[in-house]
Amino acid sequence: MRNVLIVGSGGREHALGWKCSQSKEVEKVYYAPGNGGTQNNAPLKTSDFEGLARFAQENSCFTVVGPENPLAEGIVDYFSDRDLPIFGPSKSTARLEASKQWAKEFFARHGIPTAKCYISTDPDKAKDYIVRKGAPIVVKASGLSAGKGSVVCRTIEEALQAIDQIMVKKVFGSSGDVIVIEEFLEGEEVSFIALTDGRDVMPLATSQDHKLSLIHIS
Repeated sequence: MRNVLIVGSGGREHALGWKCSQSKEVEKVYYAPGNGGTQNNAPLKTSDFEGLARFAQENSCFTVVGPENPLAEGIVDYFSDRDLPIFGPSKSTARLEASKQWAKEFFARHGIPTAKCYISTDPDKAKDYIVRKGAPIVVKASGLSAGKGSVVCRTIEEALQAIDQIMVKKVFGSSGDVIVIEEFLEGEEVSFIALTDGRDVMPLATSQDHKLSLIHIS
């Protein structure tokens, strides 16, 4: 029997804890920091690696990480260096999520099909590219932005406004220092997620994210 520590405070973490609690191998589930709907909450920030590691060690916890930020900042590496069991990608692997620029470059190196894109650190050059390419087009902050950094733009004007919001006004902070402008792809979107330890692969259930529809009126 082992306890489980869920790092995070959202609905995803609540669901992870709920599912872990159903296992016969789990004695108790803790959350850090948790939310109003969870029990056994520890008042620890997701960025407090030292505090989280100490809590996990003192309470014999297997740690499961929900949010992207601590993963991108290297919480798995921090725990692993201290021989504390934890579930999640390493900092280097989390870059696929933490940097859209890095992910796009990774796809190109390995021949993985992906939408054509333009990457820039200069808002004026980004705007020039948009004017040349036209709309619809997709504008994305390269860094983590709580799932809100991608803007599907129907018109060139919307795309130019998105550049101003992300790169000039910095609505996503430093996550918008680099911009990724992608071609608009039309069709069904599905997610196929699998777990791997680098050798074995375990597929999970498929899912679908429904993006905003573009309606053309003639």
